[in-house]
Amino acid sequence: MSKQPRLVYIAGPYTHSDSADNVRAAILAGLDIFQAGHTPFIPHLYHFAHMVYPMSYERWMLLDLRWLQICHVVLRLPGDSPGADREVDFAKQLGMPIYFTLADCVRDLPKLSVLDCP
Repeated sequence: MSKQPRLVYIAGPYTHSDSADNVRAAILAGLDIFQAGHTPFIPHLYHFAHMVYPMSYERWMLLDLRWLQICHVVLRLPGDSPGADREVDFAKQLGMPIYFTLADCVRDLPKLSVLDCP
């Protein structure tokens, strides 16, 4: 990988168990990715958009998969999630690296800091 910031897609549970806890976990993982100098995409933040403009599950998945196509890496957070499993399957089709722990993801990303970002 080059020394450029990578776009890291955060995939993980949203509707299974407590949505607020799942959103929080995704945000925390994304902030760790950002602190490592990279750019997280946290689809869980659409939680707030859904409160303003509700759409069907499949419409949100379509939006997520479109974003996934421009990301470089997927971080799959633990927990049961058919949607995150679909995102991982799609990422595999795209040949993207997929990580199942934050530590492994950060370890393999180019070593940057937030200060290296434009």
